Amino acid sequence: MNGIGTVEAIHTAPEAEHPMESKNVVRAVAEKGLRGDRYFKQAGTFSDVPRGGLEITFTEAEAIEAIVREADIALGFADHRRNITTRDAALNHLVGERFRVGDAVCEGVRLCEPCDHLRRLTADGVIEALAHRGGLRAEIVESGTIRVGDALEPL
Repeated sequence: MNGIGTVEAIHTAPEAEHPMESKNVVRAVAEKGLRGDRYFKQAGTFSDVPRGGLEITFTEAEAIEAIVREADIALGFADHRRNITTRDAALNHLVGERFRVGDAVCEGVRLCEPCDHLRRLTADGVIEALAHRGGLRAEIVESGTIRVGDALEPL
């Protein structure tokens, strides 16, 4: 099975609007989220909104690096509010697909387009800069451990 990218960074936040914290390893719990993250505890900004894909979020390192280069927006891997930063993974193609990341199995639900909440926490222009490359929202289908350096693999 060929990999579709690797985990470059992992971030969680204990509550809505709290700074994201860098992790080397995290436990992904099916139908709940990442242990220690705001959405696992139903304490995220959008926890009360009835829609799928809040369990785990992904973004591409290359997209963040392009924004810094093209839009001159200082946006680090912890600033974009996504849980998993990947490298060499075409995340937009994973909507509707199951994939393994570390020991966990996820299913891509929808694109994670940037919102005004992210703009308030980062910088003007971030919505336009991240349009159609804001990442992926996914559900955790099977629990498992995710580590920096783990592969993403199609199922």
